[in-house]
Amino acid sequence: MSKQTIQQVKQRFSIIGVSHELERAIDTALQVAPTDLSVLITGESGVGKENFPQIIHQYSRRKHGPYFAINCGSIPEGTIDSELFGHEKGSFTGATANRKGYFESANGGTLFLDEVGELPMSTQARLLRVLETGEFIKVGSSKVEKSDVRVVAATNMNMIQAVEKGKFREDLYYRLNSVPIRIASLRDRKEDVPLLFRKFASDCAERYMMPPISLTDEAKELLIAYRWPGNVRQLKNVTEQISVIEQERVITREIMERYLPKQEVGMIPVSQTHESEGKTFANEREILYQVLFDMKKDLNDLKQVVRDMIKKNPSSHSSEDTGRLPVKYSEQFLKAPFGSVQQNEDNKDDVQDAAEYIEETLAIHEVERDMIIKALERHGGTRKLAANDLQISERTLYRKIKEYQLEDL
Repeated sequence: MSKQTIQQVKQRFSIIGVSHELERAIDTALQVAPTDLSVLITGESGVGKENFPQIIHQYSRRKHGPYFAINCGSIPEGTIDSELFGHEKGSFTGATANRKGYFESANGGTLFLDEVGELPMSTQARLLRVLETGEFIKVGSSKVEKSDVRVVAATNMNMIQAVEKGKFREDLYYRLNSVPIRIASLRDRKEDVPLLFRKFASDCAERYMMPPISLTDEAKELLIAYRWPGNVRQLKNVTEQISVIEQERVITREIMERYLPKQEVGMIPVSQTHESEGKTFANEREILYQVLFDMKKDLNDLKQVVRDMIKKNPSSHSSEDTGRLPVKYSEQFLKAPFGSVQQNEDNKDDVQDAAEYIEETLAIHEVERDMIIKALERHGGTRKLAANDLQISERTLYRKIKEYQLEDL
């Protein structure tokens, strides 16, 4: 489609943005609209998926027919079949009369199934039949009925994963996905953020009869850098909050920071993130690596404590001399190798490294227990003095005593 046509669609449906991803999605919707192919619209929550079924309907030959939008996730599982396909009087408790379903009511028009991934498996089978043959049966009836309905579905789920986990029928997925339309997230359309902010600020000012807010350059940079996990919906909420609450009409970076959540999962500004923050693990093997690296750090810290203790008592050669760490333990402990844990293709090496580390860790526990016993004996069981001698807190010592079952010392 031409740029002019796409611009007309934006104006008609109040779509704001100049990004290539957005315009490509609109172009795809216009290209598929004259056909009767099923369309599956995917994208994160809040990106504006609800606009595209309306575009498809209004630019199709069905534009004078009925249009219904149904949120599949908001209808209880026990009544979803009745809502979509209708029911006969007496078919279940509360069915006091015959009822038309959406597929019957939308005959000759378009049916938008939002959150289609939430449909129960039994309903998915019914939906597949009506998509393939145009036939359906009301709940409590044995009569086959026909319907000419164009279905447009939308979801924020990863449908491939849902199919692999058995939560969504594979045949239904491919039937719905005749033409896929992917709506990009707001963080992938950063050039659209200032335009959307200005639009929402202007609408809010007009609605509540107040001067519109504007941004300083620094505030605009922060706005663009933010991750926007709630996408357009979240940006609209933030803009309206600032418009209503702030007396100052020129919004600075400091003001903007107060309205951007920093401590919620998935809601950290891009400019403030660190490599270690928000890290996710792709599989159990990566979790094991992280645990081993954390244990290695603890091990090195403990080794340093032992070295410091030996430096303070260089004449110690046995546990009987000073009650400090026995030389036979300390030398073995300080020289003990730590297997290099690297992510490589050889699982055998990984397992061997992990095994060496676990074996070494067990030996350290024995050393630690021996040190605590000697410290307690040296100070006549006075735990405060023993804790000071070991350079640990008294609380930690109490915990270790309980862990090693040394309460009788």
